[in-house]
Amino acid sequence: MIQILLSIISGVAVGYAVRRSAFTKYVSRVIQIIILLLLFFLGVSVGSNKEVVNNFGTIGLDAFVIAALATLGSLIGARMVYKLFFERKKNDV
Repeated sequence: MIQILLSIISGVAVGYAVRRSAFTKYVSRVIQIIILLLLFFLGVSVGSNKEVVNNFGTIGLDAFVIAALATLGSLIGARMVYKLFFERKKNDV
């Protein structure tokens, strides 16, 4: 955990130091490439795990149900917040 925090803090320090450099305009593209590589290697890792591949249907269904219920909960929560704080009452006009 300390390694992660030190990495973030050192990244912020380096970013602050080179913020006016021409290098910073390429940071977004580099991050995009690194994320794509991480996702690729995650896929390689999952694909090479026989237990995951054999249970992919069950895992996929579980993941879909969790994602759908999380999205539904977020929509319900957002609607409640909107009604409580942002919707104008008929008498407030």
